Amino acid sequence: MNTCIVIVTYNGIKWIEKCLGSCKNHEVVVVDNHSNDGTVSYIKNNFPTVKILGQQSNLGFGQANNIGISYALQQGSEHVFLLNQDAYLVEDALEQLLNFQKRHNKYGILSPIHLNGKGDELDANFSSYVSYNKNAQFYSDYVLHHDLEPVYDVPFVNAAAWLLSRKCLEEIGAFDPLFFHYGEDENYCQRVLYHGFKIGVMPKAFVCHNREDRKSLKLLPWTKFYYDLQERRYKLNFANVNDAHALDLFYKELKRLKRSIIKALFLLKVDTFKGLIKQCKMLQGLEDAITTSYTKNQIKDNHYLDL
Repeated sequence: MNTCIVIVTYNGIKWIEKCLGSCKNHEVVVVDNHSNDGTVSYIKNNFPTVKILGQQSNLGFGQANNIGISYALQQGSEHVFLLNQDAYLVEDALEQLLNFQKRHNKYGILSPIHLNGKGDELDANFSSYVSYNKNAQFYSDYVLHHDLEPVYDVPFVNAAAWLLSRKCLEEIGAFDPLFFHYGEDENYCQRVLYHGFKIGVMPKAFVCHNREDRKSLKLLPWTKFYYDLQERRYKLNFANVNDAHALDLFYKELKRLKRSIIKALFLLKVDTFKGLIKQCKMLQGLEDAITTSYTKNQIKDNHYLDL
């Protein structure tokens, strides 16, 4: 098995036919996060050659992918392609990525261009990952009709369609369990760059990512959504191996929160006081996990993989 596609599913019945249908002629492993909508039985009945690794609970995006990646490497895969359940390969996109990565092994991560679900526009979030300040040449070449480069380097691209090399996985490992869902791909990109690998987007390879119908939540202070975003921000910033002062910044933030709590108490802002107390306790609870992650991920090893 030279190449394996790993797809994590969780109640993905509305997308899985198109997703798996785009993966023909490739080895595919599905790691199912305990779906209850018939996803697993549908795959068994309609795609019998797909290997299914069913889980007894929802492990989240990163940990489920780690199981699939470990399986692929155990089977001898030299390349592992991560594909979201709501994404679809367009024509020979994967072949383009594979051919390039085989010849340029410093690219630990390669991604196609992400289109929307209809394939008629760029995916909205993806457009920010290749913005002018991330790679000025990318947009200039498109707009000015220059010859396109085979690949454009970027600091980050989301993991909806990643080609990972075995070399990268063996030297860096897989997704950090510090993250359950969201943020794990950004943390991984931080580590890829820290260890000297590159992240590239190939402009003539495409994938469709059908997520336009996702609802955006309004960010209100002291809501679950607010705390989830703060927790993710703390983990990404303070476990960032590229920042030599990341742990110092952790303790500065802790001191800032404590000062803000005292100020809120003095001003009799009860809701703010209670909200900041909860946020401070959350940050204190992350100290050991962030410190462990930051230290561990600076070391080259196949972290978080079962090999």
